[in-house]
Amino acid sequence: MATQSQSAPAETFVKAPDLIAWHVTQKGKKSYWNKVGASWTHKDGKGMTLQLETVPINGRIVLRTPMEGNADRPMDTGEDAQ
Repeated sequence: MATQSQSAPAETFVKAPDLIAWHVTQKGKKSYWNKVGASWTHKDGKGMTLQLETVPINGRIVLRTPMEGNADRPMDTGEDAQ
């Protein structure tokens, strides 16, 4: 009978995302940011994996670096991000 190890193997460690995906919509001069996913850089540095929790049908998706201590808020909520 196999026994389970007390510590998790390195492969099961979940790395923090490199970028957060935000769905941004504009109403007048005000922008609304909603977190829709995240992305991770591949080990070889030649690509990224984007995981979306939802797929918006309007607006745009903006990828931003996470804020320290609060990945649920965009870095900049100014009028427009380009």
